[in-house]
Amino acid sequence: MSSKLPKIVVLDGVTLNPGDLSWDGLKQLGDCAFYDRTLPEETIERAKGAEILLTNKVVLSSEMLEALDALRFIGVTATGYNVVDVEAAQERGITVSNVPVYSTGSVAQMVFAHLLNFTQHTAEHSLAARAGRWSSAVDWCFWDFPLIELEGKTMGIVGLGRIGLATAKLASAFGMNVIATSRTSKNFLNGVDRVDLETIFRDSDVVILHCPLTEETEKIVNAERLALMKPSAFLINTSRGPLIDEVALAAALEADEIAGAGLDVLSTEPPASDNPLLKAKNCTITPHIAWATLSARSRLLQTTVENVAAFLDGKSQNVVN
Repeated sequence: MSSKLPKIVVLDGVTLNPGDLSWDGLKQLGDCAFYDRTLPEETIERAKGAEILLTNKVVLSSEMLEALDALRFIGVTATGYNVVDVEAAQERGITVSNVPVYSTGSVAQMVFAHLLNFTQHTAEHSLAARAGRWSSAVDWCFWDFPLIELEGKTMGIVGLGRIGLATAKLASAFGMNVIATSRTSKNFLNGVDRVDLETIFRDSDVVILHCPLTEETEKIVNAERLALMKPSAFLINTSRGPLIDEVALAAALEADEIAGAGLDVLSTEPPASDNPLLKAKNCTITPHIAWATLSARSRLLQTTVENVAAFLDGKSQNVVN
């Protein structure tokens, strides 16, 4: 490969591509070095001489950027870009891009994976059948949990961006009533009623969090709002962990103040072993995988490559600084 090609370093490629995708598109754009993971103390050494850096969770601080004289472009292989000091990058003339849309359908799908888990308990009933419970049953069927029909139930969505809209459409297909709260009104669909936050928590049979994490939304789910919820209601979060006061939620679950919580995100990831939600009653937790379907990761990688190619062509796209 020609030495004239720009040096491209992927600092933590394994989450995006554990081996089931191809880096060939990126390799065509430069002289590439790939690392599965990079520790903070390894970052500067590995990134030295790179004109283009790709990162997912590896932090690129102002001090690090100052040490990387050749760097011209940072591609964040995610939507959130808080791992990069974008102001420092701008001051040094470094372009930073992200991938704003790639996992909408996958995240909305995970919402219903958690919701249907609570309404049907498919895995538990399958395990019971495989353990011989059905074979030895007196009757022709049995169920160990209340079975819940979604039609006619109310879903309350906090945040009606792309993923919130996709979730609302799925809820409507199930025959659910949908209410929502959003910072803007332009995204409201026919049949989706705009209400305030307290109404969301008070009237919903399931509350879905799809809002960004800001100073205003941090711990938007707290003891006061949990107390508004129906004892039969569920809470599902596939957005950001710090939206929830985890101690308050664990207490509400243990006290049967709500029927269950389905979480794909926690405030700290990986979570500390003493996070109260890991042992809380009626709490299902998945390890931040809503975004990680093969289709979504393929789109993520493709857009990342397109971001690099656009930068090299002088037509930068998805720039966040």
